[in-house]
Amino acid sequence: MRILRILGRDISDAFKSVIRNFSLSMASISCITITLLVVAISIILTYNVRNFANLVEQDVTIVAFLKSSVTADQVTTIEDKIKTISNVEVDTIKYESKTEIANDMMSSSDTYKQIMSSWTEDENPLQDTIQVKVTDVNKIGETASAIKGVEGVDIVKYGEGMIEQLVSLLDLIKKACYAIVIALIIVTFFLIGNTIKITIYSRRREIEIMRLVGASNVNIKIPFIFEGLFLGALGAVIPSLVTMYGYDALYKHFNGQLFSPFIKLIVPQPFTLQVTGVLFIIGILVGVVGSLGAVSKYLKI
Repeated sequence: MRILRILGRDISDAFKSVIRNFSLSMASISCITITLLVVAISIILTYNVRNFANLVEQDVTIVAFLKSSVTADQVTTIEDKIKTISNVEVDTIKYESKTEIANDMMSSSDTYKQIMSSWTEDENPLQDTIQVKVTDVNKIGETASAIKGVEGVDIVKYGEGMIEQLVSLLDLIKKACYAIVIALIIVTFFLIGNTIKITIYSRRREIEIMRLVGASNVNIKIPFIFEGLFLGALGAVIPSLVTMYGYDALYKHFNGQLFSPFIKLIVPQPFTLQVTGVLFIIGILVGVVGSLGAVSKYLKI
């Protein structure tokens, strides 16, 4: 009970100190708010880029064109052989006959319909296909070569060359975004930490008086630690609100996509709650560590 009373008193003193030193507290809170806003924007951009990259990778499809001599029974055999190839998503294997392909093309364009509607089964020059998706897009070339080796497969297409370049580019962008977020978080620690140190420095006489009256180092540190916690949490409030309501409004305004249905945004919930949690953790950690480091420095003097 005694510990709880002491802890309650320290929390109360820390809160009163934030109010008493309002101008300095506002400087720290403003610094935390601005830097966490930048971090929030960077995190949102990074995860949306990663989401776009994942969607691209999931949508990459290998199309195996079958020889015209392949029978219906042989199609089943070919599918079974493809299923045994590593890196193939078995559930995504889809067979499409040349008649179905022709019907799809005619339904998508009146020009195709005018040209192809008169074709008989024998006159149809298209080929039956088997569409396959892969579990690891980085190994798509090897998988395509293995499918090409299956008896009855004529040609294999997956956008070779272009797909590898696109995947490589997206991977580079993802790594760059992660690096930027990490760099911003580190810079945030330094900026906010230094701001809190200035706040503590302006109160060095208060620390000296506490030492003169016999307060232990622990008793001196604890209120400042809680004060840093309050400053960090308060500084994270505005970035969190901007993240939750701003991103939700952005998502609704663009109908969940940018420029085209191909570039989809991450659904706001629970994404914004996760980002908000990260912002509060960063703010509180920076506030606590900054206060602890600053007050410890003056206790050593």
